[in-house]
Amino acid sequence: MSIDFKKIATPCYVLEESLLRSNLEILKNVQKESGAKIIFALKGFAMLCTFELVKKSLQGVATSSMNETKLGYKDFGGEIHACSPAYLESDFLELMKYCNYITFNSLSQWERFKPEIKANPKRISCGIRINPEYSEIDTPLYDACIKGSRLGVTSDELGNKFLPDGIEGLHFHSHSENDAATLKNTLEVVKKKFSRLLHQAKWLNMGGGQQITREDYDVGLLIKLIRDISKRYNLKVILEPSQAVSWKTGYLVSTILDIVESNGIKTAILDTSIAAHMPDCIEMPYKPMIFAVGNDYANYPQDKKKNKQPYRMGGLSCLAGDYVGNYYFDNPLETGDIVVFEDMIGYTMVKNTTFNGITLPSIGIWTAADDKFKLIHKFGYEDYRSRLS
Repeated sequence: MSIDFKKIATPCYVLEESLLRSNLEILKNVQKESGAKIIFALKGFAMLCTFELVKKSLQGVATSSMNETKLGYKDFGGEIHACSPAYLESDFLELMKYCNYITFNSLSQWERFKPEIKANPKRISCGIRINPEYSEIDTPLYDACIKGSRLGVTSDELGNKFLPDGIEGLHFHSHSENDAATLKNTLEVVKKKFSRLLHQAKWLNMGGGQQITREDYDVGLLIKLIRDISKRYNLKVILEPSQAVSWKTGYLVSTILDIVESNGIKTAILDTSIAAHMPDCIEMPYKPMIFAVGNDYANYPQDKKKNKQPYRMGGLSCLAGDYVGNYYFDNPLETGDIVVFEDMIGYTMVKNTTFNGITLPSIGIWTAADDKFKLIHKFGYEDYRSRLS
C-alpha cells in the first residue's frame, strides 16, 4: 500500500487503516498471552469511524468526562471505565447509568458519592486512583507524580491496611511514552507501598502511557509483568492505552502556501497550524518526522547535511511561535509542495482548536480493502461558529 498524498485536499488528518489494524493485533495478542483486559482510552484518539474496527480487539473504553462516557456507551459499547479528577454532582446519577467501573481520584470524592453508588440498583465496581510518587517522565506537564500533584492518593493518605469499604480496585496512571522497563520499576514501587491493599483488591488498572505498539517495545516483558502481578495478588489487570492504539497510524497532510525568509532562516508557511492542530509539538515539545512529497525525508538539525538550507515549518495563525523547525530537505521547497507530518492521529483531533478562525483539518482514511482515500468529514464555518455561541 502506498498513499497518493496528491489526491488528498489539504489540510487533512489521514488515518492509514492497515497500520491501525497492525497495532490492534499487537494489543489483542497481549490480552491473549497475559490475561489482561485492554480498554480504549478515548482521551487521545476518539475517531468514531474506527470504533467498529477497534472494538473487535478491545473490550471497552476508558473515559474522563460525561461526554466521553456517553460517546463510549452510545457509539463504542463494551465496558465503560470512568476516571476523573472530580465528578460533577449534576452529572453523577446519569454517569452511573453508563459505567461499569468508576475510579475516584480522592477519598473525599469517594465518600461524597458512595451513598449514590450503594443506592444504585446497577452494580458498579469502584476503585481509588493511587499516586505511587514515582515516574520516569521528563515533561512536567505530563507527570502525574510531580510534587504537589492533584492526581491520585498517596500511600500515606490511604494507609496500607484496608481498602475503604466498597472499593474493589486500585488505579495508577503515571506513564507517558514509556516502555516496559519503566512499568517494571513503577510496579516495584507500587508493590512496596500498596502491597496489603493489592491483596484485597479485585483489579488493578495500570493506566496508559505505555507505547506497547512501538517497534522496540519489549512486549514479552509486559506480558511477564502482568502475569506475575496477577498471580501474586490474585487480581485482574486492566490497561487503558490510547497512544498505543494510534501510534504511527497516520498523518497530517498540508500544503505550502508561501516561503518567507528572515535573517537567513527560511520558513514554509502551511495551510494548517502547529499550535492549533498539532498542539503537542509545542506543549511537549515534540518534533515529528516530516517529508515533502517528491522529496526525501527531512533531517533534524543534529543530522543536517552539508550545504543544505534549513526550513522551519510555520503555521497559519498569528501566534509568533506557531512553527516547528528546523528541517533539512534534500531538495529546495517550493510554494504548492505537499508536506506530510507523521504520527498525527493521537492527541491531535481531540485537542485541536479553531484559533484565529482557522478551519480545522478534514478527517479521512486511506482504506485497507481498496487502497483508496475516503473523506470522513470536512469542517467549515458552522463548526467554527458553533464553538463560540
